[in-house]
Amino acid sequence: MEYTVKTGAPAKQRVPCLVLGIHEKRVLTPPAQTINEISNGYLDSLLRKAGMTGKVGQSLMLHETPGLAAERLLLIGCGKERTLDEQQYRKIITHSIKQLNAADVTVAASYLPGLNVRSQDCAWCVEQAIRIVAHEQYKFNDFKRDRRSPDAALARMVLLVPARRDLPQGELGRIRGTALARGVKLARDLANRPANACTPTYLAEQAQALGETFSSVKVKVLTEEKMKKLGMNSLLSVSQGSAEPARLITFQYKGEKGSKPPVVIVGKGVTFDTGGISIKPAAAMDEMKFDMCGAAAVFGVVAAVAAMQLPINLVGVVPATENMPGSRATKPGDIFTSMSGQTVEVLNTDAEGRLILCDALTYSERFNPAVVIDVATLTGACVVALGKHATGLFSNHEPLARELLRAGAVAGDRAWQLPLWEDYEKQLDSPFADIANIGSGRDAGAVTAACFLGKFARDYQWAHLDIAGTAWVSGKNKCATGRPVPLLVQYLRNRCAAQG
Repeated sequence: MEYTVKTGAPAKQRVPCLVLGIHEKRVLTPPAQTINEISNGYLDSLLRKAGMTGKVGQSLMLHETPGLAAERLLLIGCGKERTLDEQQYRKIITHSIKQLNAADVTVAASYLPGLNVRSQDCAWCVEQAIRIVAHEQYKFNDFKRDRRSPDAALARMVLLVPARRDLPQGELGRIRGTALARGVKLARDLANRPANACTPTYLAEQAQALGETFSSVKVKVLTEEKMKKLGMNSLLSVSQGSAEPARLITFQYKGEKGSKPPVVIVGKGVTFDTGGISIKPAAAMDEMKFDMCGAAAVFGVVAAVAAMQLPINLVGVVPATENMPGSRATKPGDIFTSMSGQTVEVLNTDAEGRLILCDALTYSERFNPAVVIDVATLTGACVVALGKHATGLFSNHEPLARELLRAGAVAGDRAWQLPLWEDYEKQLDSPFADIANIGSGRDAGAVTAACFLGKFARDYQWAHLDIAGTAWVSGKNKCATGRPVPLLVQYLRNRCAAQG
């Protein structure tokens, strides 16, 4: 997909399709008003005949508009002008791309990035438009004989800004949007790969490839032997039932001079989760290839940050393994000593994500982190609580939680904070070990999972993102979403801006 930012008169845009906005009560945006004047009121007349009032979700495709160089004109309803916010803008852009695809448009020029979105600038509008176009055009056809995408003809998008003075901001938005789209695509591609192709070893190879792509990214991969020497027995308790060896992948991106503490992002990388001895039901078990979406998000964030060349120090940590019911698999009731020295009684082998994350969280201490954020498809309980719209957020540092919530709102990748209170920790008591890996009873499963992780993150500011509901969509069109890459990249950008 090719993106270009430019400015110019709407009547002179020689493209297969030109996209303009119409606000409610048939209020024409400035580019639409220009076309209407050139065509002697042609748009006013057609809008009334077609019954288009400008509400969000409405559209009208016109052919051979008088005075227009473009072959076709697509009018998009933009709602009330004074209340146009981020969510409404995203809906408008999404609807326009769906209409362009439905009409088999190959090249389009859109004036929608010039809309006045409340509290946002031109750079944000262009960035969001690119991200949405990339999302709508995404297809994963790597394992199909015909890899072409028959239902996404759009190949080039011209994003038009109001005036020449807006071009620098528009270009900044293009650079950021393209980098973010690249990171999200990488995360989706990794997560969508089948588990026989996306193994811990494959993830390690892709990490090395990412390091070769960006000279600013250093990659280190630990084998099971090295993890054993470090005392990562909790992580290795999950991998011991699989013929595929585990890997601990570390990315180090240095964008700041000196030795400022980095932000560390830890991603759960269970490349397939059968549940182990506590085996899952067969229905939809194929979707357990998505249990490494947290790891995929780390890859995507690192790629986006490196492409943007953000002035920040970032570390990505990915514990990667399978969870299989082999003859050496962990049994319910087994006890292991974690890297932190805390012993863990494994009451349910399907609560394996926290077992690999706890050692990764302890390992993260060596980087002297400013903050640590873990990302994991951790609990079905979070899906029950929040559904598919919001990522669950837990934190031992309230300012960090607020920063992540704000970043999610700006990025359109929202999270919702849930409690992390000591009251819930009693559910993790074990008569035989320091801690059990699941809470007693079914109550507050997402909270007790976060409380478990919190016991390994007491020495730094930490947040946990439970993406079990947001990392992929199920059903006929099942696919990874790439969340929460946009949230995390926005958080890192906000942090850079705050630091000056």
